Amino acid sequence: MQCSKCRRDAVIYQRYSGLHLCEQHFNRDFEAKAKRAIREHRWIASGDTVAVALSGGKDSSAVLYFLHKLLRERRDVRLMAITVDEGISGYRDPARARAIAENIGVPWMTASFQNEYGITLDEIVGRKGTNLSCSYCGVLRRALMNRLAREHGVTKFACGFNLDDEAQSVLEHVLRGDPDRLTRPMREVEGMVPRIKPFMYIPEREVALYSFLHVEGFDLAGCPYAGDVLQGDVREILDEYTSRHPATKYALVNLGEALREPERVTGEGLRVCEKCGERLSGRQEFEHRKVGDATVGTTGVRAPQGAKPCGRVCRTCQILDEMWEF
Repeated sequence: MQCSKCRRDAVIYQRYSGLHLCEQHFNRDFEAKAKRAIREHRWIASGDTVAVALSGGKDSSAVLYFLHKLLRERRDVRLMAITVDEGISGYRDPARARAIAENIGVPWMTASFQNEYGITLDEIVGRKGTNLSCSYCGVLRRALMNRLAREHGVTKFACGFNLDDEAQSVLEHVLRGDPDRLTRPMREVEGMVPRIKPFMYIPEREVALYSFLHVEGFDLAGCPYAGDVLQGDVREILDEYTSRHPATKYALVNLGEALREPERVTGEGLRVCEKCGERLSGRQEFEHRKVGDATVGTTGVRAPQGAKPCGRVCRTCQILDEMWEF
């Protein structure tokens, strides 16, 4: 099949647009969508240090390649990659991520659950089972990434979330009957490095193709502990429905954005964990429990000015307490 814009052989057919695209026109279309997302959300500005959360998979590798191509001529924006090793046997080898970053020409650093928390995800699963493995991993990973980002002057975190991920998230909140998550404002919170998602308007299959065209050595394996029943069902339902109605995922992402309004939260009145001094996010505040014997220790050290101890521990400290049976 020939490209709809020229006579070259097409490499992809976009059902939602009705276009067959060759490699050249696919790259132009792909990068234009990513640039539009960055421009509309004003995600990158002069003076920013952008860190890609590089797992070594197709999505994060594609984000790193794209941002390097976009920013390599700019002297006012710095780009780097950060990899977190959760400690999952046979999965997410940091050496693979390092090779990808070095081949693209981007500075790279890594950290691990073992060095930071003294425990791996494999050990957590061994103690607590697989039911909450994604929840535990997500909380610990976010906390570690945020700390690393602040220590290295990172102002924006670039993630590989794509259109499928965003649409699935919106539909999950609907099926869970969770209006708070659907309408939660998009916040910039002092002490928390904001995330940007350049590929949020690009389907997963196109991100995969972009990776195959431009990146060598990325990992296609999925996490062995990723087994959330609702997530799997939602993805299956969404893919099946989208096969008949190609614009469905775009409609869901647009709905999710329409239900949220930007909001900036300052340090005034914010709360911090009594144990580690980290600022409590809105999500963490919902999950927190009060503790009477919390060790004040470093309270307020990492939190923005004006934040106050609240007699609670953050979800990260709570998980670690459970692991070590404090």
